[in-house]
Amino acid sequence: MVKFGVIVVPGSNCDHDAIYVIKNILKQDAVPLWHKSTDLQGCDAIIVPGGFSYGDYLRAGALAKYAPIMKEVASFSRDGGYVLGICNGFQILCEAGLLPGALLLNTQPRSGRHYTCKNIFLKAQNNTSALTNGIPQSKVLTIPIAHGEGRYYADEATLEKLNKNGQVIFKYCNEKGEITADSNPNGSLENIAGICNETKNVFGMMPHPERASDEYLGNMDGRYILNSLIKTVQAKKAELVNA
Repeated sequence: MVKFGVIVVPGSNCDHDAIYVIKNILKQDAVPLWHKSTDLQGCDAIIVPGGFSYGDYLRAGALAKYAPIMKEVASFSRDGGYVLGICNGFQILCEAGLLPGALLLNTQPRSGRHYTCKNIFLKAQNNTSALTNGIPQSKVLTIPIAHGEGRYYADEATLEKLNKNGQVIFKYCNEKGEITADSNPNGSLENIAGICNETKNVFGMMPHPERASDEYLGNMDGRYILNSLIKTVQAKKAELVNA
């Protein structure tokens, strides 16, 4: 069994969603980790969930990076621990320097710099990462987004490095899996919806897999992503036991 820690800061609104899915749907363990704590409680993986941390009053994720728990998350990641930031969690990880680039205000005409909430189509860019190894190669995922600052941006050198190192893990696409301008919901560079760090153990994505994992919601595509992570962490734990 994998024990997940789910970070809770003032303004989080997807922490309970993540805990519910991990425990009730995927049958793993999950505990909330309060933002003022410095104890990761022996967790095997960390989720930084969506929401509006500290109200996003300054800039999405800009204040949450100073939470005491984030110092522990950074240390955990440097030791090879797996960290997944979803939506606001992605923004926090970028602000904290655990992921490259930034998430800016939506600019697509349809979103008009406003908050947008809808299902989008998503395509994994490889099937070897901790988030994608369980996704069939031809599978187009349907996953909801809910954000106002979801436009991924990085300078040219960073973008080149991301592509060269295989750090772009998800892109927005149409229902056929084609990556087009019309399928980009927020103006993200190159339709980027999710990335990872250079060592490929810290991940950020704007779409919400935890909101697409319960059959009662009519969509279970998020399970491909979360189960991939569980499988990877389980394999790592087994490796350490047998070392």
